[in-house]
Amino acid sequence: MAAAGIVVIFDFDKTIIDCDSDNWVVDELGATELFNQLLPTMPWNSLMDRMMKELHSQGIRIEDIATVLKRSPIHPRIIEAIKSAHALGCDLKIVSDANTFFIETILEHHGLKECFSEINTNPGFVDEQGRLRIFPHDDFTKSSHGCQHSSCPPNMCKGIVIERIQASLSMEDQKKTIIYLGDGLGDFCPTLKLGDGDYVMPRKGFPVWDLICNNRKLVNAEICEWSDGEEFENVLFHLISRIISIDRNNTSAKMGQLYSVDCKLETMPLPVATGHEAFPQALPVLH
Repeated sequence: MAAAGIVVIFDFDKTIIDCDSDNWVVDELGATELFNQLLPTMPWNSLMDRMMKELHSQGIRIEDIATVLKRSPIHPRIIEAIKSAHALGCDLKIVSDANTFFIETILEHHGLKECFSEINTNPGFVDEQGRLRIFPHDDFTKSSHGCQHSSCPPNMCKGIVIERIQASLSMEDQKKTIIYLGDGLGDFCPTLKLGDGDYVMPRKGFPVWDLICNNRKLVNAEICEWSDGEEFENVLFHLISRIISIDRNNTSAKMGQLYSVDCKLETMPLPVATGHEAFPQALPVLH
């Protein structure tokens, strides 16, 4: 496929959907006051797990939570952009501090789940009592994820996830170009892991945009900002088109070199001597 050399990595909250999914569920189910009371007393993931327990005790079913998630705001151009990028052959992945249940419910509702090859986030599942459980991506109560960057929360360093993805991609024959999209503080560390030739799409006016603007010398990737769903689609496809064009030009140059070698082999004059030992050794064909 035309875009097989492109890996697009998305944050989820305020990037794919236009809200924070945790806050959206809490607010829509009328639990904001309790949430705000408990917020100073425990880590975010523990708080969300506690909120799901409270909602369950009030008779809120998992189907009610799914219904709320399905009406979370998402720009129609973002839906089309994801589907089109997937159809072109881009490898799409998610790295998010939301949770699997929220993300998969929303993606399935919009017909997008099959577009993604990988979802990296906090585990979220329904237990035998029908209650939604939410746990941290990295269990910080047992050990630290090891990243010391101040923008990374204790439960997840997206930069470490990006390094793992990069290590996996380096094992493949075709060189891959990464496009990373995000909005929050936690998206700054993975931005620093991108290399020359990669692209970062920070959402303008959001925390990661401010961090990038104040630390441009630390960012090796090309910076291409966006503000809304329309710009999301336009900027993403401008980059995809550019990368495809660069890859085609590089391939054409390599083919031109191979063709030049072939022509030299075909037009090389034979020596006057008649013995087989007088023929030149064949030149190796480059692959």
